[in-house]
Amino acid sequence: MEKTTHKIQSFVRRSGRLTLGQKTGLIDLWPQFGIDTPTGLIDLNSVFAKIQPVTLEIGFGNGDSLLEMAINMPDQNFLGIEVYEAGIGRLINEANKHQLTNLKIIKEDAVEILKHHIKDKSFESFQLFFPDPWHKKKHHKRRIVQTDFLDLISNKLQNGGTIHMATDWENYAQHMMETLEKHPHFKNTLGAHIYSSRPEHRPVTKFERRGERLGHGVWDLIFIKE
Repeated sequence: MEKTTHKIQSFVRRSGRLTLGQKTGLIDLWPQFGIDTPTGLIDLNSVFAKIQPVTLEIGFGNGDSLLEMAINMPDQNFLGIEVYEAGIGRLINEANKHQLTNLKIIKEDAVEILKHHIKDKSFESFQLFFPDPWHKKKHHKRRIVQTDFLDLISNKLQNGGTIHMATDWENYAQHMMETLEKHPHFKNTLGAHIYSSRPEHRPVTKFERRGERLGHGVWDLIFIKE
């Protein structure tokens, strides 16, 4: 009898009522900002208005920081992958207000997209900000930052590209640091076991400000692919 393997899912699909603006972004503006999953590889050079370096962000939530980065860095293309429909709709609606041409969205499981629809060495940088910490010990296996995931990101990053993560859970920060430093293709830009200060290009979100008011710390990790 064949053994069945169960895929561990690192995210929860949240659904709920959408506002009019979110519906507009998710439906009416989707052809302008969304990328439908093809049967084969996505040609990133053809989906953006200009050919320029691409930053990938997974799990952008409501999209505030990704929007601000796309506005502030017009010479960089941004690809966001998320499954949270309200956040996707909100981000697209806001991106349309700013007439952004350097931001595209995919509404699917990021791991599946990376495995099957993205060419190797497609991205100059990768961002993962405040992923679900799965704080209970029995759920730690659900955390997206695992060796297999880093192998996948390593394949999709260009040599010399950067991987930037941030979390407000110290235990998860320690796990990220340990997993990244063990990986043969990533090197801490500041040296062993050193967390980075928040770089200017990463906006402070409302979520982060609320955490700071409650006394929560934030840990940034910036590594380079060798």
